[in-house]
Amino acid sequence: MAKNTIGTRNSTGVTDFILLGLADSAEVQLLLFLLFLLIYLVTVLGNAGMMLLIRLDAQLHTPMYFFLTHLSFLDLSYSSVITPRTLQNLLASSKSISFLGCFTQLYFFVLFGGTECFLLSSMAYDRYVAICNPLHYPVIMSPRLCRALLAGSYTFGFIDSTVSAACMSLLNFCSSKVIQHFFCDSSPMLALSCSDTHEVEILIFTFAGSTLVLSLVTISGSYVSIFSTILKINSTAGKQKAFSTCASHFLGVAIFYGTLIFTHLKPKQSYSLGKDQVASVFYTIVIPMLNPLIYSLRNKEVKHAVLRVLQKRGL
Repeated sequence: MAKNTIGTRNSTGVTDFILLGLADSAEVQLLLFLLFLLIYLVTVLGNAGMMLLIRLDAQLHTPMYFFLTHLSFLDLSYSSVITPRTLQNLLASSKSISFLGCFTQLYFFVLFGGTECFLLSSMAYDRYVAICNPLHYPVIMSPRLCRALLAGSYTFGFIDSTVSAACMSLLNFCSSKVIQHFFCDSSPMLALSCSDTHEVEILIFTFAGSTLVLSLVTISGSYVSIFSTILKINSTAGKQKAFSTCASHFLGVAIFYGTLIFTHLKPKQSYSLGKDQVASVFYTIVIPMLNPLIYSLRNKEVKHAVLRVLQKRGL
C-alpha cells in the first residue's frame, strides 16, 4: 500500500486499536497482573500518603516539599493513565482500545511526563539554592517563585502534549491496528502508521528533545554547582549533610531520565519491542512506586514527620 502524506484524513475509518500487551502466555499474564497490581497499590498508597503527610505536618511546608507534593501527584497521575488499562488488558480476551481512548492516553501520558521533567528541574534549582546560597534561601525560594516554577512546569508539559497529540492525529492508519506495545505511545504508533511519518518524527523529536535538553541542562548546571560547593566544604560531616539533601533527588533523576532517553529519543526504525517494553514498564509503572520510597526512606525529616503525625493522633 502506498504511503499517504501527512494531513490526509483517515480514509479507512479506524475506530480502535489492538494493544499487543506484554506476554502471550495466560500464566505469564496472570503473574504480571498480580505483580503490577501490587506495584500500583504501593504507588497509590505511597504517593497519596506522601501528599497527605506533607499537608498535615507544618514543618514540611517548605519549597522542597511543595515540589515533592506535586511530584507525587504527577507520579500517581501518569501511572494511573497507564497501569489500570494494562491490568485490564492482562486479564481481558479483547485488548482493543478506541481511537479516541488511545489518543487520550497518549495526551495525558505526555502531559504528566513532560511536566515532571520540568518539575524535577525546579527541584534541582531548589537544591542548588539550598546548598550554594543557604543564607538567601528563604528570600530566593519565595512562595511566589515556587508557584511560578510550578506553573511553568505545567505550561511546558501542556505544550508538549498538545503538539505530540496534534502531530499524531495527522497520521493515517490503514489495515493494521495492532500496536506493538502495552499502551499508546508515540514510537509504536509511528511504526504502525502507513503515512510518511518523517515530518511528524522531526516535530515530536524536536519538542521531546527540547523538553529533555532544557530540563537536563538546568539539572546538570545545578548539580555541577552543588558538587563543586560540596567539595569545598572542609569537614566530612558537612559534606555528608550537604550531599544528603540532594542525594534522593539525584537518584530519582538518574533513574527517570535514563529510561526516558533510552525509550523516546530515537527514530522509529530503531524501535525494539522487547527492550522498549522493559524500559517503558520501568518508567511508567515502577518509577512512580520508587519515588516516594526514595524520598522517604533516605529522608530523616519525612521519618520524623510520620512520627509527629502519628503522635498527634495518639497512635
